[in-house]
This record gives sequence, structure tokens and C-alpha cells, in this order.
Amino acid sequence: DDERIYNEVINFGGQAIMTNKNHTNGTSRIAEVCEKMTDFDTIINIQGDEPLIEYEMINSLIETFKENKDLKMATLKHKLLDKEEIENPNNVKVVCDKNDYAIYFSRSVIPYPRKNENIAYFKHIGIYGYKRDFVIEYSKMSITPLEETESLEQLRVLENGYKIKVLETTHSLIGVDTQENLEQVIKFIKKIILKYNVF
Repeated sequence: DDERIYNEVINFGGQAIMTNKNHTNGTSRIAEVCEKMTDFDTIINIQGDEPLIEYEMINSLIETFKENKDLKMATLKHKLLDKEEIENPNNVKVVCDKNDYAIYFSRSVIPYPRKNENIAYFKHIGIYGYKRDFVIEYSKMSITPLEETESLEQLRVLENGYKIKVLETTHSLIGVDTQENLEQVIKFIKKIILKYNVF
């Protein structure tokens, strides 16, 4: 819904579609595109606040859908080691079952270390893969209480009884949720430009 992004994509030779400004989240926005375009069955949603996504992360989601034809939705997680990062509400945490399906996503510290301080914590990475039909189905679901409370669109999926496969990645990313994050990302990109003599 932003002409600046639309123009950037068109300028580098990509395809772009302007969408309605009234969508509550990116998945709903993608559903609008799915209604207009029908020549694909799997979607990878790279969110605008995750500018440092690596191509291996995208490929891992694509491969998962190739291997599991019944999969409706998948995403990524990264292990958190720093206490400050674990406690930061801008870092969405995810807990999974033994088969790597999400049990819950939260801005709070989950699981709470009441008895086991050595438990692993995982940050949810804002990239999704889904089947086209499921995105359309998602857009017809009502906003759910937990989704609204945490402001996390993926909770609508869990609250409606669907599964989300969660793959682990070793890539550590800086998501842009604050001005400080933006400055960190700009600094990182400048380093890459200097190192590899890009542009």
C-alpha cells in the first residue's frame, strides 16, 4: 500500500501490486493479491521490518513445502542467548512441540524459567511460507483475542486450530522495530557495502 516500495520494486524490474490500505497485517494483504493472481500455490512472505533476510532462509521454507504437501504454513526461529534479548518484548519468542510445530508465540519470556534456567529460548523470525488457499482462508477468519492482545498475526492461525511448522536457522537478524534497530541495520549495510565494494 506504499507507493515508495511499489516504485522501488518496479525500478529494479520486479512485479508489484498496490493493495488496499485497510489491511490489519501482511498476511491479509497477501490474501488480496492471491484473489487477483492464481498462477502459484505457495507464497513466501518477507516482511518489511526484516531487511536482512538471507536467501538460505527463503530456500529452507521452499524446500519444506516441497517435502510436505499437506503443510499450510511455516516460519523460522533463531536461538537467543542474551538475557536482554530474551526479555525484550520486540523479540517475539516461540515455543514448539517435539515435531517443531508452534505451541505459542509471545512477546513475554516463554517458557518462564521457574525450575530450569538452562532451557533454550527462540526468537521468531518474521518470514512466513504458506499455501495460497490457506492465506485466503486466513483472511476470512475473525481477529482472535490472543492475536489482538499480543499484536501477533500468527496467533490467529493457532487459535483456529491450525499448525505452523517452525524451522530453526543459524542466521541472526536485526528486525527493525525501533529507531535504534534502524540505525543498527544501516550501520550493518554500510559495512557490507564497504567490505564487498557493492555499488
